Amino acid sequence: MKITLQSIPIRDLFDGYVDNAEEGVRAYHGLLDVRPPYQREFIYKDAQRDAVVRTVQHGFPLNVMYWAVRDDGKTYEVLDGQQRTLSICQYLSSQFSYQGLYFHNLQKDAQEQFLNYPLMVYFCEGAPSEKLEWFRTINIAGEQLTSQELRNAVYAGPWVTDAKRYFSKTGCAAYKLGNPYLTGNSIRQEYLEKAIRWVTTEPIEEYMGQKQFNPTAVDLWNYFQGVIAWVQALFPKYRKEMKGVDWGTLYRLHHEETFDPATLEKEVARLMMDSDVQKKSGIYSYVLDGDEKHLGIRLFDENTKRECYEHQKGICPLCRKHFPIEEMEADHITPWSEGGRTIRENCQMLCRDCNRRKGAE
Repeated sequence: MKITLQSIPIRDLFDGYVDNAEEGVRAYHGLLDVRPPYQREFIYKDAQRDAVVRTVQHGFPLNVMYWAVRDDGKTYEVLDGQQRTLSICQYLSSQFSYQGLYFHNLQKDAQEQFLNYPLMVYFCEGAPSEKLEWFRTINIAGEQLTSQELRNAVYAGPWVTDAKRYFSKTGCAAYKLGNPYLTGNSIRQEYLEKAIRWVTTEPIEEYMGQKQFNPTAVDLWNYFQGVIAWVQALFPKYRKEMKGVDWGTLYRLHHEETFDPATLEKEVARLMMDSDVQKKSGIYSYVLDGDEKHLGIRLFDENTKRECYEHQKGICPLCRKHFPIEEMEADHITPWSEGGRTIRENCQMLCRDCNRRKGAE
């Protein structure tokens, strides 16, 4: 890993500054991607933005910035310092004022002092694994980058640029289609990260390394659409509990199986009304694979356990041996899957061994 500290005057940073909204923000003679296409939006608040201007005007030290050197060795991407860079460039282009004055209102000597201010920038270059480890290490201050934003910097190229077009803005195609079903923030690259996790069982870095120089990410977008279409076909009635379900894993495991949407809906509705089902979002996994662990079935409370233990006089009804209450577990006499409720009349205390054997039957 090669890391070089350089002093960059603000006037050089601002040279070639252009903000093309969706097409990204560039600076430093047009060689620096300040905000690459479809990257997260400007998120500094006015007080933070003003603090950057005040620091420069007073000649105080501004935190060091980090630029990733791209493979061509001639262009760069801001890894850490995006918001400070945007604040400086927006102030210089008179997009906001500080203490009632725009940059063009300043006296000539004050303008020159601002433009000559030296920014301390680390230029970072190396193998992808080295970059990622270093970037994680220094990502400790300011508006911290997410794991996926770090990966985007390491594997910058045509594939990442195109993937951001689909997955990286509020109102982007993935947001419009998948927002009812996904948690997270598309601006912070969480939709993109989730889509990659859906499409591959490999580490994300491995997948992005393979795709880095592909011209488009349309294969990822098509897969994402396929998952959502499958969900909508199986569960046409939308419920808020569907948001955040791991649909990608369910698709991978079950999309080749045949299900009747009407039968699924009937079972989902029944379980939604079952007070013993504590984790309603787990219903969708359960109706596909039948594993009760998804449901968080309500447990017997401590009072019920104590009452049953005293009623049994500490005797396990299966092995007929006496145990202290700490070595016994509450069990549904009639299993929940057979209609047994989590109520006092359906509770018995079993020793741990008997409860394990019963559960394995």
